Amino acid sequence: MEIEIRAYEEKELPAMIQIWNEIVETGIAFPQEEILTLQTGKQFFDSQTYTAIAVHSDTGKVCGLYILHPNNVGRCSHICNASFAVHSQTRGLHIGEKLVTDCLIQAKRHGFQILQFNAVVASNTYARRLYERLGFVQLGTIPGGFRMKDESYADICPYYRTL
Repeated sequence: MEIEIRAYEEKELPAMIQIWNEIVETGIAFPQEEILTLQTGKQFFDSQTYTAIAVHSDTGKVCGLYILHPNNVGRCSHICNASFAVHSQTRGLHIGEKLVTDCLIQAKRHGFQILQFNAVVASNTYARRLYERLGFVQLGTIPGGFRMKDESYADICPYYRTL
């Protein structure tokens, strides 16, 4: 399976929104609670510094995406943040790794010096192993930092990597 990582095109918004909403609706990884519509999805993805998709080269099917944006403003604007989403039917195919690797390149191209993840849920072991394999450093653990869909609280683990 050949996967191409590239900037998204508007025609791909429905597939992107479906992938994003699938994760939001599970309530175990993204902080967002509102699902995206075509209108809010376009606004959301266009407001990012960079939005990329993972596309199956043969079929053109969108199987993942990421968003890249500043983590803060002013004196901390050299630090960026990103979120990654892979369609549930294509997980385990190293698409997440391709997305994160491309994100590191794009973050540097856009002038950022550090990529920081603020709220990686501790139970997201696949993502945590990937980040650590790619050189990210865990900054600690914030007990109860993430409210799960079932209203319980889970620990979060901030990570960073210098670009």
